[in-house]
Amino acid sequence: MYFYLSKTIGDLAVPSNLILLVLVCGLVLWRSRFAQLGRRSTLAGTVLLLIGGMTPLGTALLVPLENRFPPWDASRGPPAGIVVLGGVVNQHVSLLRNQISLDSAAGRLIAAVELQRRYPALRVVFSGGNSNLIFNGRPESEFAVRFLENLGVPKENIAVDNAARNTMENAVNAKKTADPKPGEHWLLVTSALHMPRAMGLFRAAGFSVEAYPVDFKTGGWRDLKALPSLSLLSGFARLDPAAHEWEGLFIDWMTGRSTALFPGPAAPTSGG
Repeated sequence: MYFYLSKTIGDLAVPSNLILLVLVCGLVLWRSRFAQLGRRSTLAGTVLLLIGGMTPLGTALLVPLENRFPPWDASRGPPAGIVVLGGVVNQHVSLLRNQISLDSAAGRLIAAVELQRRYPALRVVFSGGNSNLIFNGRPESEFAVRFLENLGVPKENIAVDNAARNTMENAVNAKKTADPKPGEHWLLVTSALHMPRAMGLFRAAGFSVEAYPVDFKTGGWRDLKALPSLSLLSGFARLDPAAHEWEGLFIDWMTGRSTALFPGPAAPTSGG
């Protein structure tokens, strides 16, 4: 039940959809006895649309997420393995085109290939099943593993969790799949904006991992000095995923799935 609620509410409760709802409600009310409320709603929706799409609000929400965890420090020694979170493959297109189609988070798989080449003994755990509510095709891991093997990662170094549908399930299932031994270093590879929430859930699952953020969407605080965007879509391309992560952080904390509202790099040490 949690999965279906989180997917439905999480996908709908993003600024672009909420603003669209305000605009539609306002337009509908124009021809009713609540016309004045309708005009105000339409005006408010239009103003919010311009703020969300043309100001650096999305960047301002993204940067704290992406800056929360620093780049991984290789001086800690070679990792025993990495956990790569799903959300990188467009399963529907990949199946219909019989070709691996990667989404914007493809850097997760690219980082996995780079790390495995640097550390040949590295174990790679890919965690990702079918997180689609409607399209019930093959698990994402099937395409991800093919991609990794095509780029030279040995099959014997790859382990798969093909059941996880969200980050909480990633954490629980990846720990079982990796079976980390005491003293081993394991890296968590996911998009920088997703790293705080993922680290919080992995810690709650008792899997001690080190952050390896990838797929940065901003250049940092300097991006706030950029000229206002003239494309509403580009503004919401930053605002929507940022809002989604902040909402997820709050919900995970409120429901007890994570012990911290905004998990940071000072992780409590717990055994693998």
